[in-house]
Amino acid sequence: MSRTSRSNKESVFYASLGRYQIQQYVLHLLPAFTAGVHMLSQTTVGATPDHKCSVPEEWYQENVTIGECSVQMKNGTEEPCSEWIYDTTYYGNTIVTDWSLVCGQRWMRALSQSILMFGVLCGAMILGPLADKYGRLKILYFSCVMQAIFGVLAAFCHHYIPFFIIKWVLGVFGGAGAYMTGFVLTMEMVGRKHRTAMGFGFQALFAFGAVAVAIWGYFIRNWKTLQLVYGLHSIILLGHWWLVDESVGWLYSQGRKDEAKAILEKSLKVNKMEAEVKEGEMETLFTAPKETQSYGLLDLLKTPRMRLRTINMCFNWFSNSLVYYGLLLNTDTLLSGNPYLMLALVASADLPSYIFSPYLVDRFGRRSITSIFMLIGGGACIMAAFTPKDTATGSAIVISLVVLGKLLIAGSFAIIYNYTAEMYPTVVRTSAIGGGAMCARLSSTLTPWISLLDSFDPKLPSVIFGSVALLSGFLTLFLPETLNKPMPQTMEEGEEYGRGDTAFSLGKNRSKSTIPTEDP
Repeated sequence: MSRTSRSNKESVFYASLGRYQIQQYVLHLLPAFTAGVHMLSQTTVGATPDHKCSVPEEWYQENVTIGECSVQMKNGTEEPCSEWIYDTTYYGNTIVTDWSLVCGQRWMRALSQSILMFGVLCGAMILGPLADKYGRLKILYFSCVMQAIFGVLAAFCHHYIPFFIIKWVLGVFGGAGAYMTGFVLTMEMVGRKHRTAMGFGFQALFAFGAVAVAIWGYFIRNWKTLQLVYGLHSIILLGHWWLVDESVGWLYSQGRKDEAKAILEKSLKVNKMEAEVKEGEMETLFTAPKETQSYGLLDLLKTPRMRLRTINMCFNWFSNSLVYYGLLLNTDTLLSGNPYLMLALVASADLPSYIFSPYLVDRFGRRSITSIFMLIGGGACIMAAFTPKDTATGSAIVISLVVLGKLLIAGSFAIIYNYTAEMYPTVVRTSAIGGGAMCARLSSTLTPWISLLDSFDPKLPSVIFGSVALLSGFLTLFLPETLNKPMPQTMEEGEEYGRGDTAFSLGKNRSKSTIPTEDP
């Protein structure tokens, strides 16, 4: 194959965004939207309205103090509540009001969200390897069907136990399965030039899903009807089996060269290019240097520099996820005002970040922007915790700080996907991203429980979220910069990658890369 022919094929299928890539990308994005819907549905379906004890009418004539969880009798004794009256200003009925998940049972609401996040963790661990073995498309479509079925079934639960089980299933297939495989299909369809921007696009569609949760919640105040609507969103995914193509790279790696060739020729035809792949061109496009040894997650910890880098990066994933979901899932307690408006505002705060972050990281580097975003975002969380919000001015300041914090954390969270991929050698790159994602899912599982600490002090959750972000932002300065540097290929290159390169080295003692430059 001539040099010109090879360059032409690569530019069509990887380097440029033709009609084929855009069509497939739009289809890949839809699971990100439904993932946002399912993962944030708790904010409306499981909302906790203001409430107080329900007491006999005659008690109102006596000198008693009626609280949220107990009644102070006139003789000084305290009686715990067994029934409650809920404020209906913003909410009709939710799982909290139907199943009395307040006061001593408040932890069960946290458990519901935690179970969903744990499902996402399980999905990443189980479905990731299955997608590598059986194909991205099969796992994608199976996940789409499962989230459509169980998203609807959740609306017909009359008890919290089956509801919690379904939440776990939605985490596995809605939060992990469909989203993860859609993301992988996109990354394997486009070249390095477009991966950052298209990765941010996935995050943006997730944010749109969260905004949709707020919009539907505003108009529908019955949680079962609302959950049914959320579940029906997944219907938009049911055509993916016929519309989405399998990863060409995966097909080729499995020896299914004829299928890979057919899809590649289809893409060339849709893009109005020469629709014929000649003998030997597939090998040129997809053959990579082979390692004689296989590697896994534990290999990231075997050598000293890669071990420290991995611990640092995993904490980065952990911190970003903790703060991201901590702010997004607690808008009703962190902010005063219409909870639907606050949720939509905080969720949509991601979008400006996804617009300017790709430019910033390609201009100033991954390390510096990630660190700055986390340091300022964490500081904003702590400032919001100590700002009084009992006045209009104070409330506006708190809202501004929370939105700023969410905007910046969303940016750093999106950056670390590509940052991690660029930092690790090819043979463990997937393991590194998978390990980071597992740490992120672990922290999002803990987020609802940290939120319960507001029972001791309303400021405590925000202070914890902000402090974790500050610490991680500082530690990020010790990671190597990856901008305009070739990615390592072997474990040896990975261990030597970025030797002496920290934000404090100021160009001194930095080793020169011996890694060969890769093709665009």
